[in-house]
Amino acid sequence: QVQLVESGGGLVQAGGSLRLSCAASGGTFSSNAMGWFRQAPGKEREFVGAISSRGITTYYADSVKGRFSISRDNAKNTVYLQMNSLKPEDTAVYYCARGMRTMTYRSTDEYDYWGQGTQVTVSS
Repeated sequence: QVQLVESGGGLVQAGGSLRLSCAASGGTFSSNAMGWFRQAPGKEREFVGAISSRGITTYYADSVKGRFSISRDNAKNTVYLQMNSLKPEDTAVYYCARGMRTMTYRSTDEYDYWGQGTQVTVSS
């Protein structure tokens, strides 16, 4: 059974930074892409970015490109989301998810396991 546990969320002022972590257990972490999504109150879950299984390729939503970056440490079974220049509109619950292939993109259908989420709140 694959489990994903996010951490690192919190309250930050606009312009600040946060780094989220997602620790995976079960399965073979290095075989699968990993993705980050977010969901704000009253909105649909939104793709943030993804990283290939070996960490060579990344793909980002236009809304975060240039501000967020994803990395992974396969030795630690952990994927990270570094968020810089945060804006109030980045406020959401952030989820990590395991991709069903070595590289996945923006559709939630491409992911089979999800974490419980971590809250990120950006104050203006």
